[in-house]
Amino acid sequence: MPPRIKICGLTRVEDLEQAVHAGADALGLVFYPPSPRFVDLPTAARLARAVPPFVTLVGLFVNADPAVVRATLAAVPMHLLQWHGDEDEAYCRQFDRPYIKAARVRPGIDLLQYAAGFPSAQAILLDAFVDGYGGGGTVFDWSLVPRSLGKPLILSGGLDADNVGEAVRRLQPDAVDVSSGVEASKGIKDAERIRAFVAAVKTAGSASGR
Repeated sequence: MPPRIKICGLTRVEDLEQAVHAGADALGLVFYPPSPRFVDLPTAARLARAVPPFVTLVGLFVNADPAVVRATLAAVPMHLLQWHGDEDEAYCRQFDRPYIKAARVRPGIDLLQYAAGFPSAQAILLDAFVDGYGGGGTVFDWSLVPRSLGKPLILSGGLDADNVGEAVRRLQPDAVDVSSGVEASKGIKDAERIRAFVAAVKTAGSASGR
């Protein structure tokens, strides 16, 4: 099986539908107000209603007040949470919802120790370290990734149709996550880039024997 594919930072129903049509397994909504891909609750609820069965809806948060998270979950039916800030394991699991935890990768980080700190996480997502949180469109040094994290690996950080095939062949992640790499502009997805990205992942996944 090729890696699972998540298209993140969706802000429009038409982009969400294009991602589903192309073969995305998961769709990400950003609930981090400083992000240009941030969606308010009415927009998020409208997007959630467009998600078909068997496609996972993921909510991304960064150091959010727990009350804000609970209010969001009450308004938007999400399947999985993604913590992209400095949250610890106790914080992440308090909402009784499956979650993935992002690690911002740079030289010196011990990814094995980091992953061990989140025993209740469904997976660890590796992204590039940039000022701020996420959405930098930057590729990190893949040689920093250990052979096994002891958890499923989701690869992110500057992926696009041109480099994701190499990433899949080299690291054999369980899933890949893309946002800026399939955009026409921040928060606005490009249907052709989405299709090319999905095709590249599936081709590389099949070739690597996944």
